[in-house]
Amino acid sequence: MGFHEFSSPYDWSRIADYKKVARQAAGGMIDLSVGSPVDPVPDSVRDALAAASDAPNAHGYPVTVGTGDLRDAIHEWFLRLRGVDLKAVNAGVVPTVGSKEAVALMASLLRLGPGDVVVQPQVSYPTYEIGTQLAGARVLKVADVADVDSWRHVPGVKAVWVNSPCNPSGEVLSADWLAGIVAAARSIGAVVLSDECYALMDWRGSIGANATSVNAASVNAAVNAADGSGSFTLSAAACALNPQVCEGSADGVLVLYSLSKQSNMAGYRTALIAGDHRLVSEMAAYRKQIGQIIAGPVQAAMAAGLRDVAAVHVQRERYRARLESLVAGLSAAGYEARMPQGALYVWVRARSGDCWSDMADLARIGIIASPGEFYGDSAYLRFSSTASDADIADAVARLRAHRA
Repeated sequence: MGFHEFSSPYDWSRIADYKKVARQAAGGMIDLSVGSPVDPVPDSVRDALAAASDAPNAHGYPVTVGTGDLRDAIHEWFLRLRGVDLKAVNAGVVPTVGSKEAVALMASLLRLGPGDVVVQPQVSYPTYEIGTQLAGARVLKVADVADVDSWRHVPGVKAVWVNSPCNPSGEVLSADWLAGIVAAARSIGAVVLSDECYALMDWRGSIGANATSVNAASVNAAVNAADGSGSFTLSAAACALNPQVCEGSADGVLVLYSLSKQSNMAGYRTALIAGDHRLVSEMAAYRKQIGQIIAGPVQAAMAAGLRDVAAVHVQRERYRARLESLVAGLSAAGYEARMPQGALYVWVRARSGDCWSDMADLARIGIIASPGEFYGDSAYLRFSSTASDADIADAVARLRAHRA
């Protein structure tokens, strides 16, 4: 059947002219648009990659479903940081070549097509829509996926996208809301697709640079000891595979996660799908045939990244501090900015009421944001915290001066 055509405003070439203007500003351009990490990859990850560079999984073909060690690391990660025993809920796992390809191929791997409907939030990551279009299915955008009455009576609904914490808004769904979505989807035979790539970036309980609090609804993530820095806890958003959410069964639930942000491994392309054992097994079979397999040495690096909780804690605190600085700078510049509930972005209404007008205004002082139109609302802008401390500080200074 092949891929179907797609259409989307999500085209980074559309901001090229704004970048030209920004480069001419005093001090040059500060890019707060694309959420691409800039911080170092953890030493543990680099060491694991080097050690595996000539292992059997490197000079031979790697395993599609992941090495035994990687699979163990995935199970350990879910139990340790999400409070989820994958075996207890009968969940399967398969690593993916980054989360974007998993998102884009999801509807196709579920064998959806014409006549099928995929629900997604109105304001959301653009690749949800693109992936549905590629499969030939129909997109149904709703203001709030947790308002299950907005979609469960629509004929043909076969899948429901959930993103918590949300890119771009930062909204975090409670375990109760997630449970309602799962129950409603099951009642009509639809699959819940829970994009949890920012799960460990939950700011609702943040209390400072030296500690983070556990959100009880986030399934009781365990206390982890950081080498040489005492003990700390990592707050996490609720997981769709938590037994209280999925009623003890992974049936009809798929969770996606990525190491791109937690471990600065975007270029390694390390992510995973966990959930309904039958669906994951079918996807793994397809992935084997089309060669969607993580490189062998990278599988070892992924396992190391999942286990290095201390490095994740350090990175998390970098993002928390940058977000707080951005919020202060944007507020000083006249934006109604506030700390997001989760994720890595500050989502604010454009001062002019139009994202493109504000993009032009900000470009004149060298700052590039993401236009809200990319994510479903042209009245907003998205500012990313995935920039260096120096660039964030410079951006804040320019924003303060711009308002003055």
